[in-house]
Amino acid sequence: MDPKKQEIENSAKERALSLRRRLKSKKPKFRRQESWRYKRVSEVWRKPDGVDSKMRRKKKGWPKSVEVGYRGPKAARGLHPSGYAEVLIHTVDDVDEVNPKTQAIRIAHAVGARKRIEITARAREKDIHVLNPREVEKPLAEEEIEEAGTEAEAEETEEAEEKE
Repeated sequence: MDPKKQEIENSAKERALSLRRRLKSKKPKFRRQESWRYKRVSEVWRKPDGVDSKMRRKKKGWPKSVEVGYRGPKAARGLHPSGYAEVLIHTVDDVDEVNPKTQAIRIAHAVGARKRIEITARAREKDIHVLNPREVEKPLAEEEIEEAGTEAEAEETEEAEEKE
């Protein structure tokens, strides 16, 4: 891609992201009807559809409803606040298909510690941004576990001798 074209595209994306941030600060918190009244009704948005619903009729004094007018700019939709497009990663091979300039990876929840370490290492090699990094403690080798066990036994015997 032409560097000048890419620069224009990046600046347009930055403007869209800043506009989205500004619009989001003015957007109301959309709450489900009557969620503030009953514990059994969660705040997760559901469209009000009752015949006499004040919220559906957009009466003054009732919370705002979700509408198209609150939508963000098209260029910023689906982007992470950092400006990267998110890609969900399940295996180490998935990392090879990511474009480090436009995409960032999010490691799936079901990925275990060992594979997470491998994915993170491969992402560092390719200079790919990881959105949910987590420092994973490497499991102790069998020799280290045995050493730790003998040290604990030695301490116990020393304490027992001191008491006598």
